[in-house]
Amino acid sequence: MIESLDALVRLSRWNHSESKPEPLVIAVAKLQDRLGAAERLAGSNFNGSSTEAAKVTAMCVALKRLSASYLQYCKQIASPLNVDDAANSLESEISATSATSDQWG
Repeated sequence: MIESLDALVRLSRWNHSESKPEPLVIAVAKLQDRLGAAERLAGSNFNGSSTEAAKVTAMCVALKRLSASYLQYCKQIASPLNVDDAANSLESEISATSATSDQWG
């Protein structure tokens, strides 16, 4: 999901006169499937050791943060004037969430 969101941010800033790199386009195309998988995971119950349960809980928190940030991004880009701000906000959340990967990685 992080890969797809990062690709989305990068493409939102892409110069329209240049062709978009295929790996970024592919990653963005997978975003909806990845969001759906994240929602299913975050909404499920995990049974396992306390160590593994803590990792899954931290992962679910990260997924929810990213999903909420993506929804905010979608609302903000409704106005062309907000595209840069929306991309900056989403990029900041991606970075902040990635920084917690030691809790769920």
